Amino acid sequence: MLELFLRLERFTSRIALIAAVVMLIISVSLGFYQVLTRFVFNAPSTWSEVMSRSAMIWCVFLGAAACFRGGYMMAVEVIYKLVPARALVWLELLVAFGCLVVLTILVYFGTLMTIRVSSQTLSGMGISIAWAYAAIPVGAAFSVLAVLARIAAQVTRREPIGPAEAEAPPEKKPEISAAPARQAPQGDTLQNSVKPAATTGRVRS
Repeated sequence: MLELFLRLERFTSRIALIAAVVMLIISVSLGFYQVLTRFVFNAPSTWSEVMSRSAMIWCVFLGAAACFRGGYMMAVEVIYKLVPARALVWLELLVAFGCLVVLTILVYFGTLMTIRVSSQTLSGMGISIAWAYAAIPVGAAFSVLAVLARIAAQVTRREPIGPAEAEAPPEKKPEISAAPARQAPQGDTLQNSVKPAATTGRVRS
């Protein structure tokens, strides 16, 4: 059952990421088109700026799902270094719970907001502004699946625990202690301290 859920989440996160990349390309292309029409042709477009902004909103909310799944969101790495290794899973559960609370609020109130503004239209395009607001609940729903899949994979030891960009603590090198000098016996010490005098005289036959 868990393997099926992880496979489903992997598919949905990939779809969200591909859609986010497409929206980014659309936003950049329309922004370039807006600059051309305004400063080159001296006839600014009335719809490209609004469409570019809406595509960027979709790009952000859809791309958040892939960031949640890969653990690329901002993290206070010092906390992970202070918490013992055995307690890291509880820290991840706490973080996941906080993310799920915020994402659930976005899904709920984002849906209500999308329904509420459905009668309004985007300026210069004549389509409902709800298409732009729908990025909030849709992207948050993708992110909910990503957070659940990440914490499930970590609890079952399928993935390492901790932020993806966290630096591993430096390994402590074992200290090499100097071996104590061998104490010479008292007799040897006395003999070594007295040096024989060099004889300069000739030996007579």
